[in-house]
Amino acid sequence: MSDPDLSPDTETALRALGRAVYFLDRELAPSPKVRAFQRAATVIAGLPGDELIARVSDGTLVDLDGLGPSTARVVTEAFHDVDDGYLAQLEQRSLVEIGPGTDLREALRGDCHMHSTWSDGGAPIATMAATARNLGHEYIVLTDHSARLTIAHGLDEGRLAEQLDEVRALNDDLAPFRILTGMEVDILEDGALDLDEGMLADLDVVVASVHSKLRLPAADMTKRMVTAVASPHVDILGHCTNRKLTGRGRPPSDFDADYVFAACARFGTAVEINCRPERQDPPDDLLALALEWDCHVAIDTDAHAPGQLEWQAYGCDKAAEVGVTVDRVINTWPAEQLLSWVGQ
Repeated sequence: MSDPDLSPDTETALRALGRAVYFLDRELAPSPKVRAFQRAATVIAGLPGDELIARVSDGTLVDLDGLGPSTARVVTEAFHDVDDGYLAQLEQRSLVEIGPGTDLREALRGDCHMHSTWSDGGAPIATMAATARNLGHEYIVLTDHSARLTIAHGLDEGRLAEQLDEVRALNDDLAPFRILTGMEVDILEDGALDLDEGMLADLDVVVASVHSKLRLPAADMTKRMVTAVASPHVDILGHCTNRKLTGRGRPPSDFDADYVFAACARFGTAVEINCRPERQDPPDDLLALALEWDCHVAIDTDAHAPGQLEWQAYGCDKAAEVGVTVDRVINTWPAEQLLSWVGQ
C-alpha cells in the first residue's frame, strides 16, 4: 500500500532498499551490512522528493550521512530501471535452491519457529506474517524468546500478554491466514521452563530450547532435556544439539540422544529440524535416530527476518535425504489438526 506522505520517487527508492534488505537477510549477510541498508532507507524516507531526484541526477547521494556506495547504487539503479545491477545480482546470489525436499516443501502449510522485533527479530509480526502468507503458508507460529534470554530482549509475562493482544488484532485483519501464539521458551539448567505455567497453557504452540550452559556433562544435559520435553506444555524441542557450523563454529552439546528422543516419542514432543544455514540441527545421524524412535518433526526456519522464511528448503532437503515422510512433519498439517495434536 502506498504512503500518501511519500512521493512516488521516494517509494521507488524505499522499495529497492527494502528488497535489498530481504535478499541480504536471505543470504545471512553480516548484520552491519543489513543495518546499512536499513539506515539508508530511514535517510531516504526523510528526504524531500525534489532533493532525492536532484541527488540521484547529480550523483551526490553518497554525500548524505547514512548512504554509502552500495546503498546509493541501489537507489540510483532503481530510478533508472536497471534490471541487471546490484539488486539483481544480490537476488541471484541469495537464491534458496531446493533439491530432494521439493515434495516436502510443497506439503508444508506453516512455520513453527520465528522471531519478531518483540525479541531479537528484525521485522514486526505483521511483516513476518505477510511474508509467510506470500510464500504460500496458511499459518505461522510466533515464537519470540522468553525473558531469561536477556541478550535477545526476551519477553516476560507482561510483555507476552501485550503481544497476544497484538496477535489477536492482526488475526482479525489477516484471516483466513493465522498467527498461532507461541514462544521459544528457555530450558533452564534443571529442566524447568522459563515461563509461568499459566501462560504456557494459554499458548498454542511452545518450542523449548537450550540456550545456556551448553557444555553441561552428558548426564546432566540429558536429564535437563528429558525433563523439559516431558512437560505437557512443550510441543517442539528446538535446535537440540545447539551446534554452529559457520564462523568460529560451536560443537554440539553432549547428551544421550536415545533417552531424549525416546522421551520426545513418549510425551508427544516433535523434534525440530532447524533450517538455519549455520545450524542445520540436528545432524543427519541424530535425525535418523529420532525417526527410529518414531518421533514427529517440525521443519522450522527459526527466522529472524522476512527473507529467512525461505530457508525451509534447506530443512526439507535434509529431511528428505534422511527419509522423513510427509506424515511425520507436523507443519504439513492444517492449523486445526496441529492444534489438536499439541493439545493431546
